[in-house]
Amino acid sequence: MSNGTFDFNLFLQESKETLLNPKSYFSTMKTAGGIAEPLIKAVVYGTLTGIIYLLWGLLKIGAVGGGFIGSAVGFMAFIWAILAAVIGLFIGGVILLIISSICKGNTDFEANLRVTASLMVVMPVSAFFGFATGINLYLGLVVSLLIYAYMMWLLYNALVEALKCNAATTKIVCYVLIGIIVLFSFIGISTANRAAKFLNNYNKDAQELLKDAK
Repeated sequence: MSNGTFDFNLFLQESKETLLNPKSYFSTMKTAGGIAEPLIKAVVYGTLTGIIYLLWGLLKIGAVGGGFIGSAVGFMAFIWAILAAVIGLFIGGVILLIISSICKGNTDFEANLRVTASLMVVMPVSAFFGFATGINLYLGLVVSLLIYAYMMWLLYNALVEALKCNAATTKIVCYVLIGIIVLFSFIGISTANRAAKFLNNYNKDAQELLKDAK
């Protein structure tokens, strides 16, 4: 991806290297060259993520239900995934810049933006495994935590190799982030269980009222 053109084959190669060989990829990645490239990357990752969400909705797989409602929700998820990718690129760039600053690394915004775009390769991977939540809520939680843990590994390599952060400080920051993610994941699963129980009780009460009315 250079000279204002987008090379999809190179994009696929870089995505593969990011996921499978992050230390090598981030140690050699370009941290300058304009924001067009990371922006295109974010849009492509967002589009791929949206397509997966849409597909799961059409196939009645995962948390998105089937039928007309499932298709509608899947289409909205497709649009939202692209918007979230673009917005998340710039918000993520700022957050990564702050983390890099804490870890005594590169504080150039473009460099952090480019690293953020590369880390967004996790988006379509996470969306692909979204079917796990539809199978079982706890299975979905385990899969999500594994993906988050791997993302932290990618983040660690990105900070140390691409942004030249202090390795010891970066490890501490990554451990703290993992702890926060685990905490909020369990809070989320607890809230989802309470909501499910409330809806089940509500449905039972509604059915009993209908029987009494007859």
